Amino acid sequence: LHEKLFYRPLLSAVARLPSDQARLTPAAAKARLEALGFAEPAIALRHLEALTEGVSRRAAIQQTLLPAMLGWFADAADPDAGLLAFRQVSDRLGSTPWFLRLLRDEGQAAERLAHLLASSRLVTDLLGRAPEAIRLLASDTELAPRPRPTLESAFVATARRQEDWEGAVVAVRGLRRTELLRVACADLLGLVDQEQVGAALSDVAAAVLAAALSTATSKVQTERCAPLPIRFAILAVGRLGGAEQGYGSDADVLFVHEALPGVADSEAATVANDLAHEVRRLLALPAADPPLQLDADLRPEGKQGPLCRSLASYAAYYDRWSHVWESQALLRATPLAGDGGLHDRFVELIAPLRYPPQGLSEQQIREIRRIKARMEAERLPRGVDPKLVLKLGPGGLSDVEWVAQLLQLQHAHDVPGLRTTSTLTALRVAEQAGLLEPDDAEVLRAAWTLTAHVRNALVLVLGKAAVSLPSSGRVLDGVARALGYPAGSQGDFLDDYRRATRRARAVVERVFYA
Repeated sequence: LHEKLFYRPLLSAVARLPSDQARLTPAAAKARLEALGFAEPAIALRHLEALTEGVSRRAAIQQTLLPAMLGWFADAADPDAGLLAFRQVSDRLGSTPWFLRLLRDEGQAAERLAHLLASSRLVTDLLGRAPEAIRLLASDTELAPRPRPTLESAFVATARRQEDWEGAVVAVRGLRRTELLRVACADLLGLVDQEQVGAALSDVAAAVLAAALSTATSKVQTERCAPLPIRFAILAVGRLGGAEQGYGSDADVLFVHEALPGVADSEAATVANDLAHEVRRLLALPAADPPLQLDADLRPEGKQGPLCRSLASYAAYYDRWSHVWESQALLRATPLAGDGGLHDRFVELIAPLRYPPQGLSEQQIREIRRIKARMEAERLPRGVDPKLVLKLGPGGLSDVEWVAQLLQLQHAHDVPGLRTTSTLTALRVAEQAGLLEPDDAEVLRAAWTLTAHVRNALVLVLGKAAVSLPSSGRVLDGVARALGYPAGSQGDFLDDYRRATRRARAVVERVFYA
């Protein structure tokens, strides 16, 4: 009844409806749209007219759908964006028989589509390039993240079917687009938690890298007219290594190789670096889809060192030159793609570095604290409230992660459960081992989970990464709603965020800097 009395008359201002329907003048329709939260009611009316004009089957179905969809748009953060995006999707898919039938017959799909289009620029942009993925919305099963082995098999097989190497990357990016959509939709619809989001996005990145490595290997072998004389592996570090990838995260990696028997070290190094550079080049090719940026800066000597080192070279470097911050970075190193045996040997090599038998010396602890303090002083962005900076701000992601990693470096040799790449697992084990007070552990977990969720929600709302929360406005409202807050309660959300990070910072001051 509400739909009939309030929303359906809006269509009478732009479409020919049966004579028994209530009619509104264009001016009255604009006023009603404005009351519903549309910032540009005149433009919204033009969209409605375009969607419902004519006497076609498509127009008739749209006239049936739109009253309900207007209500769903109005309930979301950005009704104008939702209606515009729906018009664009309809223009692309309106002539396909399954699209309108899906929305008409699967009410859940239509409601979900309206909510997503009016809530997320990222989902809207991805759907604009893959509108057929709307089919995913019909079922919770379709929105469930796919297992990593399934993704890797599909991505690698798709890459191998293409006629050229650049085409392989384009095809893989198309698969990645669909998987990003799957995860983003499930996230916004409340079907997955943030640990599952991080794991799912990490699995997608791993599948992309497996396909890129397969493609690069084929290209380098073809150019050499011979099989590669090396074993080659990629390891994940950073957020990817922790299965904590966000929508806007780079892929932090290390490349390692071994020469096959009888192959000179110089030849092996040349081939390995050619292969690593080709993986990076393929992933950096221009495309409309969001890129997966590779970051290998955590390797020995950073940007000044070779992109790929041999296992023996890693061993020599870590034996002579390793710094405590490198041991900290290696806490998240985990196999990603390539030769499994080489993965195992690398993990064995770094075990005494990241899980030192004697823990940390006082000098090493002071060095970690000094590096952290310098980061806080030098890397916080200027011109924004530091308390709203998500990664490096007080009580943010970095604060919590450095506490967990300090405890791992100090105690993982004696507490096997701390030998994990996961921040939340490390905090949980530290609490169980009596290394963290239960209240402190809960405060850190809550702040990290909230901040990770906010960081992801910002990408969903804006369609791009952001370093800090805005203190007001529609974006803040969109983020608050993405986290489950009701309309108009962005102030409550901001208060909750400030409180959670303030409490976490107090724990950091007591546990990390004490």
